[in-house]
Amino acid sequence: MTINESINGVTISAVILDLDGTLLDTEIATRCVLRDYLASYGKVLITDKEHGRVGRTQKESAVAIVKNYDLPLTPDQFIAEITPLYRSKWKDAKALPGANRLIQHLHKHQIPFALASNSLQEYIEAKISYQKGWKELFSVILGSDQVLSGKPFPDLYLEAAKRLSMDPVNCLVIEDSLIGVKAAKAAGMKVVVVPSQSEADAAALADSSLQSLLDFQPELWGLPSFAQ
Repeated sequence: MTINESINGVTISAVILDLDGTLLDTEIATRCVLRDYLASYGKVLITDKEHGRVGRTQKESAVAIVKNYDLPLTPDQFIAEITPLYRSKWKDAKALPGANRLIQHLHKHQIPFALASNSLQEYIEAKISYQKGWKELFSVILGSDQVLSGKPFPDLYLEAAKRLSMDPVNCLVIEDSLIGVKAAKAAGMKVVVVPSQSEADAAALADSSLQSLLDFQPELWGLPSFAQ
């Protein structure tokens, strides 16, 4: 793990977490949904096209899918049809390695932390309802429908900092996507990324890149270590 020298002198007092791909493996749980849905319209899923949608808002993704696959639907009709299919799979999404440990650690040491995702807030709360204790532990939960613009704009992270009563410069963001890293940097925050293979470019922009949340060392950011 490498950390840029730019973190020197910055006090981290709060942590803001992304959800999908960072804490929760919704991709594995739902990977067949879009493929099967497109097949019902005689279309074949093109994996390369999907990489570009990582981290996008629901509406942005819907517009891209309808256009890319020439579906005979409006984006809103697509959302109405596919959302129940995704919802039925959220219960199968597993916490990613290190996610529960990190959440419990932040709570134990009374470090303010928030959840900020490009999903709608209703969807975020539905997803985390299947993870024991998560909904109760997060004092702030923000979806893209709670701000003017979702990631890569900084609105979500700035609003999260505001609700935590924190200066953005004192917040550490943990992300998995390039879009999310861009949003965090635009908000003036430090960011750790745990990128998927398709999001390797995110590592170059982040302050630190990890293979897994299990590799996260809070003490390097001035936070209590997992040993404490």
